[in-house]
Amino acid sequence: MQQNNGIDKKQMISFAVLCLVLFGFMFYFQNKQAGEEQLKAQQQKTEQAKTAVKQTQATNINPNVTPNAIQTASLSNKELNVEFSSLGGQVSKVQLSEYKAYDHKTDKADLPLYLINKNNSNYGFQFKDKTGKVINTKDLVFSPSVNGNAVTMTANYNGAVIQFIYTLLPKYTLDFKVRTQGLSTVTSDNKADFIWDYNVRNLEKGRAQEQSHSEFSYAFNNYKDYDYDGRTTMEEEKETLNWIGVKQQFFASVIEAKNGFTQSKGNQENVEEGEYLKKLNYEGFVQMTGSELNQDFMWYFMPLDLPLLKSYDKNFDEILPLGWSFIGWMNRGFFMPMYNIIADWGLTAGWVIFLMTIIVKLILSPIMYKQHKLSAMMKVIRPEIDEVNAKLKDADPMKKQQATMEIYRKAGVNQMAGCLPALVQIPIFYALFRFFPNFIDLRGQGFWFAKDLTAYDDLIKLPFKIPFLGDHLSVFALACTVVILIYTIMTSGNMQQPQQEGMPNMKVLMYIFPITFLFFLNTSASGLSWYYFVSNAINILIILVIKYWILDEKKIHAQIQANKEKPKAEGKFQKRMREMMEKAQEQQKAQEQIRNKKK
Repeated sequence: MQQNNGIDKKQMISFAVLCLVLFGFMFYFQNKQAGEEQLKAQQQKTEQAKTAVKQTQATNINPNVTPNAIQTASLSNKELNVEFSSLGGQVSKVQLSEYKAYDHKTDKADLPLYLINKNNSNYGFQFKDKTGKVINTKDLVFSPSVNGNAVTMTANYNGAVIQFIYTLLPKYTLDFKVRTQGLSTVTSDNKADFIWDYNVRNLEKGRAQEQSHSEFSYAFNNYKDYDYDGRTTMEEEKETLNWIGVKQQFFASVIEAKNGFTQSKGNQENVEEGEYLKKLNYEGFVQMTGSELNQDFMWYFMPLDLPLLKSYDKNFDEILPLGWSFIGWMNRGFFMPMYNIIADWGLTAGWVIFLMTIIVKLILSPIMYKQHKLSAMMKVIRPEIDEVNAKLKDADPMKKQQATMEIYRKAGVNQMAGCLPALVQIPIFYALFRFFPNFIDLRGQGFWFAKDLTAYDDLIKLPFKIPFLGDHLSVFALACTVVILIYTIMTSGNMQQPQQEGMPNMKVLMYIFPITFLFFLNTSASGLSWYYFVSNAINILIILVIKYWILDEKKIHAQIQANKEKPKAEGKFQKRMREMMEKAQEQQKAQEQIRNKKK
């Protein structure tokens, strides 16, 4: 009977050639793309901290207000450019000046990054006047006044004065105070309804990925507790929210109420195409004192940078979806610091990930060594297992299984030891699945033909869409799939075939797995694909080194034979398995006897 003895020296050479071809392919397209790209000279206008009030055209606004009556005022610092509209006295434009948005037309991140623009955000305070008429401040026309880094928006309604006072502060912060005078002559309400409609703008290359990361985020219980909601509705009617925000993949728009929002609820729905990803609507109440609305708020239009988020001390760092419990700890305490330390050496992001992979492999090397040694030992005893299966060809499948386990026991091979590396790597995989698409330091960092390691590379574009795959093929995902397939071929040679009818062939399933992995990686962050390409390539090299330079199969065979002669204590797991099999065998015999009696 011919055995699968893994990969021989010729196959080893073939693997090395394949790796060289893949790397050559990557360098070729890198140089080709660099030659095609032309440098664009861009001039950026610097806005003054104090900008005069100007007239502007407005669309999709209150039909009772003529466009020429709408005024805007602006404030700016090195981080934010903020514009205010006299219609509703609200923030009408927010640009993060230190970041760029992705342009699908040019396939580059060269657009100004606006969190708010073109009326995608609309908010106001709603109450009823004494006649029962609903009044919302977003429908009122305010008069703007600029003074240094502050803008005061003033509106009059039936003798009542409503003022919104905005002050631009450092760290992506906009102070927002609401002051009223004489409002008690207009309304008898003791609370105002804050209504915020927000359409999330598409800022990144991977639309589906960014859409999945766009959701409500909020804190309550005096900033101690945090929650999020990516479903269709959110309801927190019993909690007092300290802040409510809409997070995207790398940015968030958050409003904090110093006295909190009560009876909060909201809903959201995906937008399938166009410049918006999601529509979100929020509603919560703020307290009024003596029917006057005098409350302090704070707007934050910020990048999801972990040190920045922590510096606010408002539980904002929970907005960053790095994973729960131990997974989040791995990202915050291990992968992020490791990336930053290596990046400080001046390496590009792709090579930083390369070194991160090697470090992780070195840490896991004792476990990986045991796994590969176990694989080699199982290969040595494979002929004996085949011999037992041949002798017991017509025997009961349970007997064959017991005989196989007896060989493992005598040889001192613990099959369960091979599960440990897989169990260890599951949390690592999930941590990296969270790390690569959410680490803002990787945003816009290119490597070879991947222009952004937080998004997929689409060097190979398809003229049609394939379900679950899209209209492109990621080269990093393809390369990763190839090495996973090679690794699977090398490690599946010692896998025992199912002895019972109807049992799935695990070898076939293992070969299918890399193909399904391609569908997953094709639209994921290319940094993740690059990491697992390097990781699995290292796995293959480890197997080859162990096979040809470390482990001597003759010595292992001699050791196994020596183990057979020694009295071997039965482990707890093996004892349980044996007892279970014996019990199952007894039940099977009893059932056969009952069937024979009926005949």
